[in-house]
Amino acid sequence: MAEAEADHKLQGHWLLASLGKRVLRPGGLGLTRRLLSAAALGGNDRIVEFGPGVGKTAALLLEAHPASYVGVDPNPEGRRQLEAVLAWHSNVQIVVADAAETGLPDGSADLVLGEAMLTMCGPEDKAAIVGEAARILAPGGRYAIHELALTDTAPDPEPSTDRGETGRAISREIKVGARPLKIQAWKKLLENAGLTVEWSGTAPMHLLEPSRLVADEGICGAARFAWRLMHRPEARKRVFAMRRSFRAHGDDLIAVAIVARKVQVKAEAGDTAGDAAAARRE
Repeated sequence: MAEAEADHKLQGHWLLASLGKRVLRPGGLGLTRRLLSAAALGGNDRIVEFGPGVGKTAALLLEAHPASYVGVDPNPEGRRQLEAVLAWHSNVQIVVADAAETGLPDGSADLVLGEAMLTMCGPEDKAAIVGEAARILAPGGRYAIHELALTDTAPDPEPSTDRGETGRAISREIKVGARPLKIQAWKKLLENAGLTVEWSGTAPMHLLEPSRLVADEGICGAARFAWRLMHRPEARKRVFAMRRSFRAHGDDLIAVAIVARKVQVKAEAGDTAGDAAAARRE
């Protein structure tokens, strides 16, 4: 009874995680790998990941043996799995903080990555998180995101809430507010923080389709997920409802990944000229 009650209340992504699903990104592991490739992940990078969850992407990031890794997450869910991923690596840490206010120093990261988190935020929080990413990035650093998007033919969301009928319908099933944007709006959000978009890619939003489950989790992982689903009726009811909602709005939904760069500000020469002009005026 307690398990059924918990399965009824859990947010959709944590429900899936409790069933053993480790890839919780709308475009799946394939789009995440494309994103990391486009971000030119390297061994000298100081990496900050917003919302690492159960650590699936963290494991991919650590395969590059970066200079350092910081996972920023205020939630206890997934912490045990994340700590297990980090246990065998040096220069890693978890910061318990909100992505909008990490407390990390200015310019302390070369790559900031966040997946499937901005979609759940309202307009002000989206802007705050992107602004924080821009703040902690060093000049030349990259910000990589992987989010749920609306197709070009989907109805526009309401500007005040970032939410339309598609977002509201999905939110009812996953029990957390979903506010996907159109791809151009995602890009504009990054550009408004002073970042330059360099790459974008898309994938179908097939998070709960059997073929994606196998591709993301492997045959054994997908079988384990299915077995747990069979033995947890309330979880099964909710997962099937989520999948029906995703399918019903399939024409309006797509996964998007974007890499944007913090360019070197070319203000130094101008500042010098300005200082000289000021000195002359004095």
